[in-house]
Amino acid sequence: MRLSEAAGGGNRAARVETAMTPTAAIDAGALFVYGSLLDAAHRASLLGREVPGALARLAGYERLRGRYFYLVERAGATTDGLVLEGLDERDFAALDRYEDVPRLYTRAVAVVTRADGTRRRCWVYLPTAKLLAAGA
Repeated sequence: MRLSEAAGGGNRAARVETAMTPTAAIDAGALFVYGSLLDAAHRASLLGREVPGALARLAGYERLRGRYFYLVERAGATTDGLVLEGLDERDFAALDRYEDVPRLYTRAVAVVTRADGTRRRCWVYLPTAKLLAAGA
C-alpha cells in the first residue's frame, strides 16, 4: 500500500492510501465524490437507485477539470464534495467501470471531514499517471 501525506486541518494530516481492497479500518461502503457523481440523477442512472450524500471536505487536494474532474495534491487546498454511504460490491463494480479503473482512476482510501466535523475514512477515486499525462 502506498501512503501519501496531504495537508489537513489544524495539526492533523489527512491521509490518502492507494489500495484496491477494503481494510477493517474503513467503512468499505462509503465513497467521497467530487465531480460528475455529485449529481444525484447521474448517480441514480449509474447505480439503478438513489444514493444520498452527506456534505464533506477532503484536505490537501485540489479539484481540477480537463476532459474529466480529477484531484491533485496541493498543500493548503481543500475539495468539497459528498460522502455516499451504503454502497455495496455491485455499486462499486459499476462505479469502477464508470471511472475506468485501473486505466484512468484508482480507488484509494481517504480521510474526509463531514459537515458536522466528524472525520471519516472512505474511498475516493484518484487519477492515474496515464490520465494526468494525457492532460486529464
